[in-house]
Amino acid sequence: MFGADKGSPASTDSRLNGKKLTIGMVQARFNEAITNELAQACKAELLALGVAEKNIDLVQVPGALEVPVALMAMAEKLKYDALVALGCIIRGETYHFELVANESGAGVSRVALDYQLPIANAILTTENLEQALARQTEKGRDAARVAVEMANLLEEI
Repeated sequence: MFGADKGSPASTDSRLNGKKLTIGMVQARFNEAITNELAQACKAELLALGVAEKNIDLVQVPGALEVPVALMAMAEKLKYDALVALGCIIRGETYHFELVANESGAGVSRVALDYQLPIANAILTTENLEQALARQTEKGRDAARVAVEMANLLEEI
């Protein structure tokens, strides 16, 4: 273990110790009420896992299609141990949902693979607003856990 404080999630599992990590978050503003909650939940969990507030950066972009470009710019800085993609795509009546969901997801994966950098993908893809509201907090927390665990894993490999 990395000497985590007793009682914190990191104290029971060294994979979730974020004390030495720097994490970047990219938040899409489209469906902003949802993505604000995603970002708040993610940041709160990162802090609970020991990531110092000064080591958490957040940038905002217009929508989910712009998230991969910002992730790439952050990856190129070579200062982050992991990144988090935050967004919300709600199905509408046209094919646009599939286009945005597929392309943003593929872009996030491509950046992660190209830069060998863990990226937790918390871009929600839901059928309706109710599903997005039901998932916003837990998905934000999950993304923080994934980012910290994967950053620690890649450091060990």
